Amino acid sequence: MPRQTQLAVGPLVAAVGAVLLIVSLFLDWYEGLTGFTVFEFIDLLLVLLALATIASLAGSMGMMKPAPSPSVSLGVALFTIFVVLTQIINDPPAAVGPRGPEQDIGIWLALSGGAIMVAGAVLGYASISLAFEPRSRRSDRDATGAESPPPPARPDPAPGRPVADDDPTRPLSDPAAPRRPDDPGRP
Repeated sequence: MPRQTQLAVGPLVAAVGAVLLIVSLFLDWYEGLTGFTVFEFIDLLLVLLALATIASLAGSMGMMKPAPSPSVSLGVALFTIFVVLTQIINDPPAAVGPRGPEQDIGIWLALSGGAIMVAGAVLGYASISLAFEPRSRRSDRDATGAESPPPPARPDPAPGRPVADDDPTRPLSDPAAPRRPDDPGRP
């Protein structure tokens, strides 16, 4: 019987949000300032929170023992949202100016990534999993599970006829192809 593999949806969704959060740190959070250049400590904290979320995916896949509980994942995701929201409300010291810089795409992607992390952590409580079954390229069973009939046997070539004539990939105009005695094009 083939082995069935399950992948938890919640940690997978949360890990997608974590990757989005890490990517956002490389983009501009404020005019011309990336997340890594504008922060002194917050950028490292956000990377650690994202890595903790990715570790929850690894735990749900059985790569890490023990797997973090959904409540820990939810706490990490909510804290991530809190950190990003504080940076939206209160600009960091490196970005303070007379009128203040405009917030750029990176900060909004970080907020989206944090929201996706929260959604994934909430889905982790639901215990929804994707189940799939690895199969070989050639299976003896069809989609319904019934055994498929064996392929039809190829007929033996006619007596006296070479096997090479049965090759359907050989072009008809191939001069090296053997010809039958009754072939009108035979020289």
